[in-house]
Amino acid sequence: MKIAVIGTGYVGLVSGVCFSDFGHDVICVDKDPAKIEMLEAGEVPIYEPGLDQLMAKNVETGRLSFTGDLKAAMQDAQAIFIAVGTPTRRGDGHADLTYVMAAAKEIAENLTDYAVIVTKSTVPVGTNRKVKQAIAKANPEARFDVASNPEFLREGAAIDDFMKPDRVVVGVQNDRAGEVMAEVYRPLYLRDFPIVITDLESAEMIKYAANAFLATKITFVNEIAALCERVGADIKQVSKGLGLDGRIGNKFLHAGPGYGGSCFPKDTRALARIGQEHGCVMQITETVIEVNDAIKRRMIDKVVDLCEGSLNGKIVAVLGVTFKPNTDDMRDAPSLTIVPALVGAGARVRVVDPQGRSEGEALLPGVQWVEDTYKAVQNAEAVVLLTEWNEFRALNLKRLANRMATPRMADLRNIYNESDARDAGFTAYAAVGR
Repeated sequence: MKIAVIGTGYVGLVSGVCFSDFGHDVICVDKDPAKIEMLEAGEVPIYEPGLDQLMAKNVETGRLSFTGDLKAAMQDAQAIFIAVGTPTRRGDGHADLTYVMAAAKEIAENLTDYAVIVTKSTVPVGTNRKVKQAIAKANPEARFDVASNPEFLREGAAIDDFMKPDRVVVGVQNDRAGEVMAEVYRPLYLRDFPIVITDLESAEMIKYAANAFLATKITFVNEIAALCERVGADIKQVSKGLGLDGRIGNKFLHAGPGYGGSCFPKDTRALARIGQEHGCVMQITETVIEVNDAIKRRMIDKVVDLCEGSLNGKIVAVLGVTFKPNTDDMRDAPSLTIVPALVGAGARVRVVDPQGRSEGEALLPGVQWVEDTYKAVQNAEAVVLLTEWNEFRALNLKRLANRMATPRMADLRNIYNESDARDAGFTAYAAVGR
């Protein structure tokens, strides 16, 4: 098949590269000339393990290309994917559909043959019908169908998630569109991966419901972690006991500084707003949002308490600022709440992150960026483990403690054990839920 993908952000680029690896001819479109130039030069504008090699492979075969010309990309395309950003709209918490509707308008202006217009972006329920109406209004002669195909990609594991999905969700209005989408995903169908064919609204809702549920699971275990600290229980053991229940499962049960990233914060806010608009308040989701914000603030208190109530003038080394490991994504990362609070309290903050500096320099003013962990902790009075990069999972704790002025550790990802930290020379250690 020939496929056009509009948008070369995280979702669009990963999808386009993976579709080309399925054997389809894919053209990825972006309005940013600098981004297209970068992609044509073989450079990937985002950090995602393995994406650069897979992109190069499919460019070399001739199945994958990049352009700023949507009209040319749409020529003979049987499926046109909209994969543009839907950030939270200022003021009301809803998803901003400006880019989606702009893409729909441009598609309408250039649509000459039948194609399925597929929304890959995360959009509120009812958006695909609005896309259909917008295209039909702008081009009454257009022959097309719309489809909803939400993504379920975890940053840092996106290629695996695309190639070996738990499920593929497709919302359509008729058999013709369903047949086109079945052909798009034929390689997965042949390997027996579940493909859920449903209506537009159900497909749109599945995405929001899934992300809200996972955000709830994270927030629930973080609340239990706070109670564990009060009653003397160990959240790691509690999480293990919970996760072994087949009805619950062990994923997303790791206590920490709260969820962040490009999906959970944005999608929980959007779901809450959708509920409000339809007179059906999403009480659980709204509470999850509030509790997650409180969890981040609780982490700040942990660091202050660790430093005996004052950070003024103290050197604090922060290990990891991206919202999770194996990504350069800083969107709604807990660090964006925690680090500025440390700086505001008078701490001299040094930051180490394998991929976070490119975005983090603008987002975290007033910090010093250091490449090496052991240099970052030199004469420091506290080290804060904030993102569980592999580089931070096997540190020489004794070497770390020996370099610090006052060896204190706030292990906000529960990577180490207090006994090991104490044996290595740390005089104070704080974890989450332990």
